[in-house]
Amino acid sequence: MPDVSVIIVNYRTPYLTVEAIRSLRAVTRRTTLEFIVVDNDSGDDSQRIIREAIPGVIWHQTGHNAGFGRASNAGMRLAQGRYFLLLNADTLQTGDVLDECVRRLNAEPGIAACAPIQLYADGHPMPYHRSFAGLLRTLYILPSRAFFQKVLNRLTPENQYPDPRQCDWLVGAFLLVRREAVLEAGYFDERFFMYAEDVEWGNRLGKAGKLCYFSDLGFIHLENQSDLRRNQPTYINRFGVQNQVSNLLWVRTHYGVLVYLSIIFNYLALIPPFFGWKVLVNVLKKREPLSQLDAQRLFARKVRVLLHYFWPILLNWSRFYKIAPTENIQ
Repeated sequence: MPDVSVIIVNYRTPYLTVEAIRSLRAVTRRTTLEFIVVDNDSGDDSQRIIREAIPGVIWHQTGHNAGFGRASNAGMRLAQGRYFLLLNADTLQTGDVLDECVRRLNAEPGIAACAPIQLYADGHPMPYHRSFAGLLRTLYILPSRAFFQKVLNRLTPENQYPDPRQCDWLVGAFLLVRREAVLEAGYFDERFFMYAEDVEWGNRLGKAGKLCYFSDLGFIHLENQSDLRRNQPTYINRFGVQNQVSNLLWVRTHYGVLVYLSIIFNYLALIPPFFGWKVLVNVLKKREPLSQLDAQRLFARKVRVLLHYFWPILLNWSRFYKIAPTENIQ
């Protein structure tokens, strides 16, 4: 039985996947590994490229674009290791991080899962949320004045832990989890296509043991570009539609109906003043009143797509929340 089963979801990224595996192999000395690549129906030459470069890799084809959670679940069900490492294809190692993570989990059975911190390619730390409350606050679009932020912070308090390493959830780009914790908590919620599935999982994994970030350890996350990610976000139009559908599903699952409805109401209530403010600016600057409304129309179109998923999320329907290509508004 290997110490760690490394599970990588591949979707048209064969060369990144190969480099991620080579990088991990090059620095891992004390831990035995098996590599499982789950392919989301890439429709390219991924299988040949990866298998030729990495002999012995276990290859699993989903047959469709199953997203991160479903594909990771398929990999974990095949895994033989004592620990499961969920590893993004767009990652590189900075040292014997996995060896050290395994050593610490062996020494501290109360930890269910752990992760090193994410680094940019230049080695600087990458900002990301470690708490449910921190992520929830970003979903509200409120004036950036201190008063509104203070009220929001008061309404969404942080969970407090005696262990400073402990947090609410771990980013799935490099996530080492005990097999026993997965069996106790269950696998990823397969309603999620992409984004927020690791947040939802954190709530259940945290009941099986501590979730810890090791801030003295890091890995490089290249953040491979995705058609579903916003590349040039603004304050109001800062979410990709798929990202936001997944976030709203997580909110409904974790916080319940009222918090979910408050976010939807926030977006709907923002549309009239957002348009009205721009029209007023146009009038004051003696421009055509309905000119330069691209950002406003973009936001309204996104909200309209979110409303398409309103009832399924509100009623907590069991379905696959993957947006249609026509709904991927950038």
